[in-house]
Amino acid sequence: MSSSVVVVLNVLLLVMVGLLPFAFYRVWIGRGIGDRMLGLEMISALLVGISILLALVSDSDMVIDVGIILAALGFAGTISIARYVSEGRLF
Repeated sequence: MSSSVVVVLNVLLLVMVGLLPFAFYRVWIGRGIGDRMLGLEMISALLVGISILLALVSDSDMVIDVGIILAALGFAGTISIARYVSEGRLF
């Protein structure tokens, strides 16, 4: 990769890591369960993006697998929390 692409990827990586405290704040000081769910979904999406950017910067295929696993777990967690909020039960 050219050096300008690596610089752009590193800047994007820093931006995504910089957004994580705002997402944690939304989970910690959320007005209701919907705000907290949105914060958790944002954290999940940011972690997937960070893992993909790390895979691109380091040329590692294993980090992409971690991103895929994080995406699947984030989806399952969101579905289970939404079901718990709407129906009051998990299963």
